[in-house]
Amino acid sequence: MEKEQLKQQVKEQIIKFLNLNSVKPEEIKDDEPLFGEGLGLDSIDSIELIVMLSREYGINIQDPKEGRKILTTVNTMVDYIDQHRTK
Repeated sequence: MEKEQLKQQVKEQIIKFLNLNSVKPEEIKDDEPLFGEGLGLDSIDSIELIVMLSREYGINIQDPKEGRKILTTVNTMVDYIDQHRTK
């Protein structure tokens, strides 16, 4: 899958898994922080994203420090998925 397609897919999955029904995929910027300022996600959302990565891509994140790096932006998520997916 091409990176742009994967970015679109990840944005759609973020909206679906986190029930962000008022957000459209095009409103999520590729390099915008997902937590704090930016999309404004919190620690509960990070757990949901980790579950999403496991279900959708076969990626299991055990180390919270690694998780923080991976879940920084859509770009960091897509890069990690691209390199580590098993599904």
